[in-house]
Amino acid sequence: MITRRHGGRVTSIISREQLLGLNGRHVVTLERGWTMGECSLHPFAIAALEQLRHDARAEGFDLRVVSGFRSFMRQAEIWNAKAAGLRPVFDAQEQPIDTRALSERELVFAILRWSALPGASRHHWGSDMDVVDAAAIPPGYELRLSVDETRDGGPFAPLHRWLGARIASGRAHGFFRPYTGEGCDVAPEPWHLSFAPLAWECQRAFDPAAMRQAHRDVGLALQPVIEDCCEEILGRFFHVPAALYSSVRQPEAMAEVIT
Repeated sequence: MITRRHGGRVTSIISREQLLGLNGRHVVTLERGWTMGECSLHPFAIAALEQLRHDARAEGFDLRVVSGFRSFMRQAEIWNAKAAGLRPVFDAQEQPIDTRALSERELVFAILRWSALPGASRHHWGSDMDVVDAAAIPPGYELRLSVDETRDGGPFAPLHRWLGARIASGRAHGFFRPYTGEGCDVAPEPWHLSFAPLAWECQRAFDPAAMRQAHRDVGLALQPVIEDCCEEILGRFFHVPAALYSSVRQPEAMAEVIT
């Protein structure tokens, strides 16, 4: 459990169940003008997002959230659908894989390239979000959240160049990109931003045993393979290196906010 000390009173910020996405009482719904569809985040992340959106507007961007908090059960639905071949599984070049040719172990690691293990998704915490520039979306455009959309010529390339510069200069109000292709085997996701002061504490408080029990409770697809490979999975696809947090974590502020 992560707690906050305010005066002589200690209150919970995120409980053990909320770290796993088993309930969403730690998040609140974002204002409609901040999102593309209904999304929720932790209040700490919302306060920082308000500042980031203000700065983005000054540069002509309409930064909006397309995915924030995601529950354990929603992540499990996505996982099980991919394991059953009901949703596509993509390779590193974002091309569909013929999963029928994969062993169960190979399938687990193929899914993990783009989809987090239920209970180990950063979206459970309310600290992480996927963003786009709503001002750059043409009429009738089908949003994909693909790397091509963020590269030169893509509709969101200007926003992501700006975000990259802000993060590099420490002016992103505590947000950073956890999935860069370095230090973690999750495919690069430029659109995925994480509020470092909260996410760092959530990562540190993560309980693998509690996650494995949650998998057993719901009968997660490929669960025996996940059990066998759990340590490797977490090392490669969950643990984001501390160095990625360090430039934006604001340790002095953390001492005041989370203990």
